Order: sequence, then structure tokens, then C-alpha cells
Amino acid sequence: MRVVLGIETSCDETAAAAVLDGRRALSNVIASQVAVHRAHGGVVPEIAARQHLDAIADVAERAVAVLPEGFRGVEAVAATYGPGLAGALLVGLSYAKALALALGVPFLGVHHIEGHLFSTAFEYGDWDYPALGLIVSGGHTDLFYIPAPLTYERLGRTRDDAAGEAYDKTARRLGLGYPGGPILDRLAQVGRADRAPLAYRPPLIPDAPYDFSFSGLKTAALRYIREREVASLPEGLSQEAALAQASDDIRDLAASFQRAVVSTLIGVLERAIEACRPRLVVTGGGVACNSALRQALAELAQRKGVEIRVPRPIYATDNAAMIAAAGYARLARGERHDWSLEPAPSLRLDGAPPPSGLTYSGLT
Repeated sequence: MRVVLGIETSCDETAAAAVLDGRRALSNVIASQVAVHRAHGGVVPEIAARQHLDAIADVAERAVAVLPEGFRGVEAVAATYGPGLAGALLVGLSYAKALALALGVPFLGVHHIEGHLFSTAFEYGDWDYPALGLIVSGGHTDLFYIPAPLTYERLGRTRDDAAGEAYDKTARRLGLGYPGGPILDRLAQVGRADRAPLAYRPPLIPDAPYDFSFSGLKTAALRYIREREVASLPEGLSQEAALAQASDDIRDLAASFQRAVVSTLIGVLERAIEACRPRLVVTGGGVACNSALRQALAELAQRKGVEIRVPRPIYATDNAAMIAAAGYARLARGERHDWSLEPAPSLRLDGAPPPSGLTYSGLT
């Protein structure tokens, strides 16, 4: 039995988690920066990096407080090294390397998207292959074919805005604040999509049938707001106040927008299921918290007769437990990095050459 300490600082969450054997999260500590960035309407990279610097040591200490020996109970350290914000990644990666060096334990950099694919590790059993992986977040909308453990082929990606990004931009235009996904989801549950028809049809890209595009939906929503003269809410409202003061027009638009996002995601995923015949589908990313998407995934699983695993919300959004789980899987087969590993803000998951500093050896 081995404890891996995961570190995640790819964007605006400073996170650390102690995970036993890649399956049991002993701790999962997250210091959110949402309140800091809300005033700016989105994440400011420089501010994010400084917040990580302030929080990383405390977050890690809280994560290992559950271990009888504290830091001495950590047997490996895994940290996100890409993709993400360069300065934010540098903070977590530097801390993780220094900690592993001081403790004399293996260190491994983890791909952030691979971490999301492992976000269901704490609730489900082993994977069946081949599998599909759908990652939907503020910065990523990607679909992967996974023929074997730790082997990924990207089937599709977003051509423009990620789904979560489209949520945030639409919410900002309506005066709903940041982040936009959770509040638009709640408004959609009390709105009527049929009363706010959007001039939008999910695109089918001939040479890339599993790609996504949400810029057209964002544009359709902005056009609807302008043409129907939908009044945005005043700036500075709390999200609870915005929920209470939102007009029927805003609620209906939220329902219509959400229906379009979910139908786009489900449409692409259904095509991939029919073509690839996977034995399993795993999902992850912050948008996997969305109530309508979770319901649609459950219906798709029943309709297609395939298991679709959706993580609990605490593991769907950025967290370090998923990084520790993914790190354990790679460490268990002998991978580790040396201290030369650097942040890779634009890191790809599929078909990319291995990073410098990757070696294979026993997990000691």
C-alpha cells in the first residue's frame, strides 16, 4: 500500500491530496481563488500564480495532516505539469519537486487531462477496454479513444471556445458573474427553453466528425440578447442575488443555451460510441457537474447499453486527488521524472513525445 501526494495548480485552484493506492482519497484539500478572480470576470494569470504561492505550503500541510507520520508518510509526489497557465504550473511543479527531493521519494509530472480521466477512480472499479473519455471544462472539450491503459488517441477537440468557456462568456454578458456554469445551470432548471429559441444548430465538421464548436452558440446567445433587448443584471451582485433577481427572459435563455450545449456534447459522444463500440465511457471536467449533462449521460448510457462513469462533483472540478490517482498509475509501471521537468502550458495528451526527464525504474 502506497500513499501518493498529488499537487494541482494548473489554473485557479491550489490543491493537494493524499491518495492510497490510486483509489482511496485520504484527503482532498482545495483552496479556491474564485472570489479573487470574480471581480475581473475571469482568471488573471499573474494573480493566480501569486495566490498559488501564498497557499501551496498550507494546502499541502493540510493534505498530509491525515497521515500518522505527516510528510514522512508520503511515498511519492505527483504534480500537474501541463497544460495550464505557465506561472501557476511553475508554482505547483516547483513545490512538488522540492518536496520529493527533500523526502527522497519518486516524483512524477502528470498531464492535467489525464488527471481528469482518473477522476472516477475513487468510486468505480477497474476500466474495461476499449474506452472513450470525454473531458468538458472551462479550458478543454476533448474526446479520447482509449484502447489500453494509459494509451490515448484524441478523436475530437473544440475548434474554438470550450463548453465551460462559452458558459462563462454568456453568463458575463447577462451580468451573472464568474464562474458562469453553475449559475446558468440553476437558472436553466427554472426556465423554459422553448420560449427562447436560439438560431443555432450544432455543427458537423465533415473531416472531423468528433470535433466540437461552441463559438456559434455563444454568438447566437449574444444575438438573441441584443435583438430581444434582454436586460442584464447590475454588476456586483452575489450569485444568490442574481438568481433571485433574474428575469424570465434570462431564465429561459439559460435553459435554451444549456439545452444546446448538452445536445452538442451528447450528439458527438453518441456518434463516437456507435463508431468505436467502447466497453466504457469515462467523463470529467467542471462541466461534468452540470445537472442536465449528467441526466443526458445517464439516458445515453441506457439507450446505448454502455457504462458511462461520471465523477462526483468534488472530483469533476480541478482537484489534486485525480492527479495523485493518475500519478500512481504511471508510477506503478515504473515511470518517474527527474528534476529537469519543466511546465508545459500547451501540453498534448495524445501522440506527443515523452517529456524530457522521463525514466523507467521500480517504484521505490
